[in-house]
Amino acid sequence: MNFWDLCVAFGRGIARLAEALWRLLAHMIRLTYRYWWLVLTILALGIAAAVYHTRPANIHFRVNAVALVNGASLQQFEQAFAPLRTGCLLPPDAKIATYLYGRQAQRFELFRVVDALADETPDYIDFKRKSSPKDTMEVQMQDRMCIQFRMPAYAIPLIPKIEEAVLEVLNGNEALQQSYAVYVDNLLNEVAFNHRQAVKLDSLTSAYYYNAGSPVELTDKNRTGVNFYGDRKIRLFLDEIYKQQRHTQLGDYRLQLATAPVVLENHFAIDPCPILTRTNCVVMYGLIAWILGCALAELIDKRKAFNAWLKA
Repeated sequence: MNFWDLCVAFGRGIARLAEALWRLLAHMIRLTYRYWWLVLTILALGIAAAVYHTRPANIHFRVNAVALVNGASLQQFEQAFAPLRTGCLLPPDAKIATYLYGRQAQRFELFRVVDALADETPDYIDFKRKSSPKDTMEVQMQDRMCIQFRMPAYAIPLIPKIEEAVLEVLNGNEALQQSYAVYVDNLLNEVAFNHRQAVKLDSLTSAYYYNAGSPVELTDKNRTGVNFYGDRKIRLFLDEIYKQQRHTQLGDYRLQLATAPVVLENHFAIDPCPILTRTNCVVMYGLIAWILGCALAELIDKRKAFNAWLKA
């Protein structure tokens, strides 16, 4: 069988499948027409169940926040986060346990933060988990992770307390604390070095500027023995100063945020779109109820043959 024969066979298979689906749909419509009282009753029950399931007290939302990890690796952070995800091995006095067992906070997850523009700033969160650690274009940031959990609508006022409880568990981890201590010491030394370098560049620029009027001897490179005298070319080192300023500002910003092993760049925010809307739920429950009603109608329609088969 060559490639063309394989394509023909594949096309015929799709055609037969489409024909079978069409016949099944037509048969279900026929059953709905003949046993409308049964199918419509089950359909009404399905829609009522969907409306009850999506009542305001039962609607769930996703809650997200980007966590900045100070010093520790993301692997250490994931290990410290594991008790929140599983609900096991939590400290005995952990406040988050109350919200986990009371189901005010459910299904804790972590998502990578991606730097797509190679500027060391977060660009988007990989909620679909399609990014790769080996990707050199869309790089997974190594100091940030997105924390997400789900909560019912009635528990929304508890978000500040849940946030405090989550940070309590993460910042109480011993491994994160040790990495954080080393990180802060190195960061303080780096910030102090950056400020000293900025002062040196400023002093060097001032020396070049105020001493620019003194003559400088310029010797001919061709060694002809002729010497030229002229004014010094003023160099302000502006490019170096701007680069050093940006580097210094970044270090100061990192030091300002390094108040704990894990800090949140923003407070937990609610995704305004609920996980399961009433429209989607009604459509899904209605489709399931229609299929179930047609199945029961088929059993009633074939009850004589079914009874004969049982008695055979």
